Amino acid sequence: MQNKRVLVTGGAGFIGSHIVDRLISMNASVTVVDNCSTGRKEWIHDDATFINCDLRNSEAVSSVVSPNFDIVFHLAASKAVDTDNPRKQFESNTEITYNLLESLRDNNIGEFVYTSSSTVYGEAPRPTSENHSPLEPISAYGAGKIAEEALCSVEAHTHDLTAYVFRFANIVGPRLRGAVIPDFIEKLQVSPNQLRILGDGRQEKSYMHVTDCLDAMFAVIEYAEQPVNTFNLGTRTTTSVNRIADIVSEELGSDPEYEYTGGERGWVGDVPKMCLSIEKLSSLNWEPTLESDEAVRRATQELIDELQ
Repeated sequence: MQNKRVLVTGGAGFIGSHIVDRLISMNASVTVVDNCSTGRKEWIHDDATFINCDLRNSEAVSSVVSPNFDIVFHLAASKAVDTDNPRKQFESNTEITYNLLESLRDNNIGEFVYTSSSTVYGEAPRPTSENHSPLEPISAYGAGKIAEEALCSVEAHTHDLTAYVFRFANIVGPRLRGAVIPDFIEKLQVSPNQLRILGDGRQEKSYMHVTDCLDAMFAVIEYAEQPVNTFNLGTRTTTSVNRIADIVSEELGSDPEYEYTGGERGWVGDVPKMCLSIEKLSSLNWEPTLESDEAVRRATQELIDELQ
């Protein structure tokens, strides 16, 4: 990425801001586009150029995207799985991606990084490989991710574009918000003797630290060579919500009583069990340095310091 000119959509968000930091450390020239609806301007690296823009507007996208860019990292999206307006979320996210791909074609930009999600698989056999089919998501968010992956494929196979599609497990680390670890930290900081847990606490998923996530992404970008390069990013292990509650409690020095809302899902559209196969990633001679429990504990320590 040295000396490359990079556009990062959603670069004020959790993963996006870490990508911007990494790119700048690699001497890339970075422009961030974000409307800061969920991201934070203070998370954007001082050396990045920032543009506040609504990417649902195709004219606004055309004014931002130019032949000056070598590669686009696309993370801007409405990310709530249990949104109150799934139709609006689906239409908004797919429209943003279509607008960007159209602008890439118009400006002869040859590389596109798209951040997808394990939600595309729905309740699939575990560990789930990239070749699993049929894809049967159980949320509008997951359905939108499949649609956007398909748009990437169309553009890659009909125009001179290389697409990197990353299906994320649960990514954790500094700046994470709106997820189970920061939720438990904030609850226990207010009431250290009691912790309300969504579902039955037995939901079990893969957790990957953001530093491993970025390392994996850049390894794929460097070595994968197909028109569409689709990779799961996760760990080989899983962690339960109850175990996360234990880890957060230990790190805060609390011993709360757990209270459950009941049911096997934390919310409508929640996939209670998820573990991604990372054999395809491993074929590039890359492995995560932290397993799920370790990633959760490290992220907990980082977020406690951040949220105090």
